[in-house]
Amino acid sequence: MYVSPARHRLEMTRLAIRGISGLALDRREIDRPGPTYTIDTLATFDSDEELFLIVGADVATGMPTWHRSREVVARATILVVPRGAVSQADVTRVLPEGVYLEMDPVDISAIEIRRMVRTGEPYRHLVNPEVFDYIERIGLYTDRYEDDRVGFPTDFEEQP
Repeated sequence: MYVSPARHRLEMTRLAIRGISGLALDRREIDRPGPTYTIDTLATFDSDEELFLIVGADVATGMPTWHRSREVVARATILVVPRGAVSQADVTRVLPEGVYLEMDPVDISAIEIRRMVRTGEPYRHLVNPEVFDYIERIGLYTDRYEDDRVGFPTDFEEQP
């Protein structure tokens, strides 16, 4: 399983948010050397800035295992998107401070999209049209892509 290098993830984010009022691309995690922990990123914002961290319910249930997780929860409001078989009760049990969003569940993951690209399954409907064009043009997540791959075992599961 492959994920794209940071420069491609940054460009796909730029394309995905282009023209959306209130959203801005922030490079601080890309430009900082070494391991990137969420708390370190949150600490780079002014203390008077109100921060929101949006995570899927599946990720929210794992937040207690994050590096300095209590500080993350204290610094940012955690907005939880319904996801898969993870219930609101499951989230509340481990993350009572989280704000569970009332919306249709989002039952797709980046891992699943990468798998669909790799196997040639239709995924256009799951990503922004400009992001789709970028993935196709570069050949990300496919054997056509021969640049600076970042590889993981096939059973890799995304971690926060």
